[in-house]
Amino acid sequence: METPLTRLVGVRHPIVQTGMGWVAGPRLVSATANAGALGILASATMTVDRLRAAVREVRSRTDAPFGVNLRADASDAGDRVRVLIDEGVRVASFALAPSPGLITELKEAGVIVIPSVGARRHAEKVAAWGADAVIVQGGEGGGHTGEVATTVLLPQVVDAVDIPVVAAGGFFDGRGLVAALAYGAAGVAMGTRFLLTSDSTVPDAVKARYLAATVRDVTVTRAVDGLPHRMLRTDLVAALEHSGRTRSLVHAVRRAARFRKLSGLTWRRLIHDGLAMRHGKDLTWSQVLLAANTPMLLRSAMVDGRTDLGVMASGQVAGVIDDLPSCGELVERIMKDAEEARERLTGF
Repeated sequence: METPLTRLVGVRHPIVQTGMGWVAGPRLVSATANAGALGILASATMTVDRLRAAVREVRSRTDAPFGVNLRADASDAGDRVRVLIDEGVRVASFALAPSPGLITELKEAGVIVIPSVGARRHAEKVAAWGADAVIVQGGEGGGHTGEVATTVLLPQVVDAVDIPVVAAGGFFDGRGLVAALAYGAAGVAMGTRFLLTSDSTVPDAVKARYLAATVRDVTVTRAVDGLPHRMLRTDLVAALEHSGRTRSLVHAVRRAARFRKLSGLTWRRLIHDGLAMRHGKDLTWSQVLLAANTPMLLRSAMVDGRTDLGVMASGQVAGVIDDLPSCGELVERIMKDAEEARERLTGF
């Protein structure tokens, strides 16, 4: 299936696997790429040296195009951009809007720039700055999310910009892909659906927790870092929601210390990154620290398998997913279902 997205990035199918921290590593990204979709490597939880090694590992596993997700507000974003350029990465995606300077630097080096946005005005801004495409995530999506449903947000963005728009938030099958294309999107991006594959390195116990979840078990909370965050409801989430400021601060400092040791960041850098994530919000100091070390909370679940201590970011689609196909099987199934859905539409 050819769309403006497939032509832009050189993949066979208009499907994107999003850059989920601790989840979208070399194995998942290369499996996605080999299946003909666009795999995005998550780099926010890596050092610069580890990022370079991970890019080379993906390259050793596949000849297909892939991308890397970057935090635009990271103090070493420039160093990470240079890794992408040096290593010949095809696509740079951003969870937040990159600066015009970063976009220019990447585009001049031949790297395709695809930011993720959650509002029409943000799409218009990055398009004006030269972004090649945009991923627009509706409120159904996992992780940090907004309040506007994909079915309302997507057509707004499609009508507002002249670059390819990739729809995210609520997609998991071929019917969803056809629906997104009908809205004018050039493809779909999925996180939770790729997390729940046999190629994902997430521990089996964590995958089982996702598979057991119903739609009602997926919630949005501000308790983790002060920003709306969609995840599975767990005892940890409940505890954070009912903790006082003092207790929350103690837990935040402990987790921040663990993340600082793992990442090699200084306390000054850790707090700087936490403040950068506030985006004008009135956060407590515990939330600032949690914002900076949310990756550690994610790691506890996604790497260590601690469903009791970790955060499990999740799209609402977790409530309707009940299997663990390989990336190849998943992409093949989606494309087959999409073709059947298109054929059914011709009968109307």
